[in-house]
Amino acid sequence: MSTTSIDATDRALLALLRENARSPVSELARKLKLSRTTVQSRLARLERERVIAGYTVTVGPQAEAGHVRAHILITLEPRKSMAIETALRRIPELRTLHSVSGPFDLIAIVAAGSIGELDHLIDRIGALDGVERTTSAIVLSTRIDR
Repeated sequence: MSTTSIDATDRALLALLRENARSPVSELARKLKLSRTTVQSRLARLERERVIAGYTVTVGPQAEAGHVRAHILITLEPRKSMAIETALRRIPELRTLHSVSGPFDLIAIVAAGSIGELDHLIDRIGALDGVERTTSAIVLSTRIDR
């Protein structure tokens, strides 16, 4: 495994890709004031070195308009992490799962069709074997999303 050296230009390129991963190389080159060949070479290197691990789709807010989003903080019983993760993967409302330090073990970011569905979802997660406790926070608005 190689140690990757990321310079200021790479960071600027990555920031542009976070805004729009489908930006044409010519547009990236223009914004970075570099040649297309240079940008293509940097992209290839960043992909090869797994700095860029892949490209994905970000679903816009209109696609989940009307959904209630929440963060569910989960405390686990000892040695139950893998089983809980496997069970959580089967829940389609789950958008992201973070393993964290501190008083909670996991943070699940979910989107449900209504408050009632969110309530049911929280109960389902809380009922999983190995979940000791859940605490939830409903997302009112997103101020920054990079």
